[in-house]
Amino acid sequence: MRVREATEGDLPAVMNVLDGAVLEIDVATVRAGIEGDGTLVAVSGDARTDSESGTDRVLGALVLDGDRVAAVAVRRRRRGQGIGTALVEAALDRRDRLTADFDAGVRPFYERLGFDVEPLSDDTDRFRGTRYRTTG
Repeated sequence: MRVREATEGDLPAVMNVLDGAVLEIDVATVRAGIEGDGTLVAVSGDARTDSESGTDRVLGALVLDGDRVAAVAVRRRRRGQGIGTALVEAALDRRDRLTADFDAGVRPFYERLGFDVEPLSDDTDRFRGTRYRTTG
């Protein structure tokens, strides 16, 4: 598995992964990330592409909107294999800081990655996490 910037050809696969995770993100945000450096994909294999199709199989995707993680998702059968972690780490290589707003269910994921997590308000199960890139 490796992480790379998404291409326009990856757009359908990226949307499929995000839709499979029931994430609400519009295609314009994903496309804008592809045109910049804000949409990353985790793909199967090494630096070569699949010899039959000429494309990589997208296992997971992360979409940035500036320094905010707009969405991160991994194919259901590939969860728990470090793919989401690799995507977040690759995004952090491109930004000095990352923020993410998320539900309580994914709080442990962000905490394991070293995000400082705080509630968005007293009456919600929504949280905001922040992590800064460390140098050294």
